[in-house]
Amino acid sequence: MMGVHDAEGWRMDAADERAATAGDPGRDLRVVDNPQASRYELWLGATRAGVIQYRSEPGAILLVHTEVDPAFEGQGLGARLVAGALDDLRARGRKLVPMCPFVRTYLRRHPEDADLVAG
Repeated sequence: MMGVHDAEGWRMDAADERAATAGDPGRDLRVVDNPQASRYELWLGATRAGVIQYRSEPGAILLVHTEVDPAFEGQGLGARLVAGALDDLRARGRKLVPMCPFVRTYLRRHPEDADLVAG
């Protein structure tokens, strides 16, 4: 798997952002927490298309690294993965530390999620 890059070495362009927010009802897309592996996983049907590695610390989840399989890059799935992870953290009342540059870029573009950032 390879990462999604932006100006800090991680890419998220306007097309990715539009695709991420448009949704596709024909896709079986879901983001699930896999606590045994310490990662959020983005699944398209039976295929794992991306992951966010994390570390659980007292008071916060550290989002460490985001990867999207190269076969799925350019479809906005990195943003969908981050959005799904943030939705889960919000639902569980958890805070996060955005160590991953891709997650930081997402948060800059989505200030409505700034309340999830610890401290």
